[in-house]
Amino acid sequence: MLFDPDRVDPDRLPSLIARSVEAGVDAFLVGTSLLMSQNTNEVAKAVKDNCDVPAIIFPGSNLQVVPDADAILFLSLISGRNPHFLITEQVLGAPMVREYGIEPIPTGYMLIESGTHTSVEYMSDTQPIPRSKPDIAKVHALAGEYLGMKMIYLEAGSGAEMPVPVEIVRETASYVSVPLIVGGGIRNPRDAAERVEAGASFIVIGNHFEERASDELIAEFADAIHTGARSEAKL
Repeated sequence: MLFDPDRVDPDRLPSLIARSVEAGVDAFLVGTSLLMSQNTNEVAKAVKDNCDVPAIIFPGSNLQVVPDADAILFLSLISGRNPHFLITEQVLGAPMVREYGIEPIPTGYMLIESGTHTSVEYMSDTQPIPRSKPDIAKVHALAGEYLGMKMIYLEAGSGAEMPVPVEIVRETASYVSVPLIVGGGIRNPRDAAERVEAGASFIVIGNHFEERASDELIAEFADAIHTGARSEAKL
């Protein structure tokens, strides 16, 4: 589950965290494309104070590297050609990751066309990979793996009209040997399960739970994702 520090209500965090863990959430990501508050560390600390599930920073910039987290997705935006998000932000953030003792998880971050112009596209000043071009997606992912990335993140973006296509997930998963994270635009449990069955190792749900964080809905997503993972393991 993704917590956006600009949007989540700190007062309801402890209850939401407890209910999410009970429902089967495996990890909490903390981050946003446009940071308008100083709540990142407060949110990460709330996760650590209220459960044993990892709090992982999902940074939009080096300003989101905070001490009260277990790990950080050390992202490089490999789908774009903007050097600021390929290496500059990483250079600025690396000393803080080291100082805070946070576990870095090298991750190739890839934007996939989602039907609308998302915040991450605008802020990163990059073009997404066309959703009809799985070949372009999978060779970018392979290059990321060969550069040493431990994970690949296929991202439709916050507020996406459409999630990452199942075909892109399937072809990318069959082309690389590192785990795939898939997020953005996933609004129902079936969408989540389909992408796990296609090869995704992790599914990220964010805005949907901010708007409709019922215990039943969170559990339905968790069950669909875990059932999809079991089905994939049997293939």
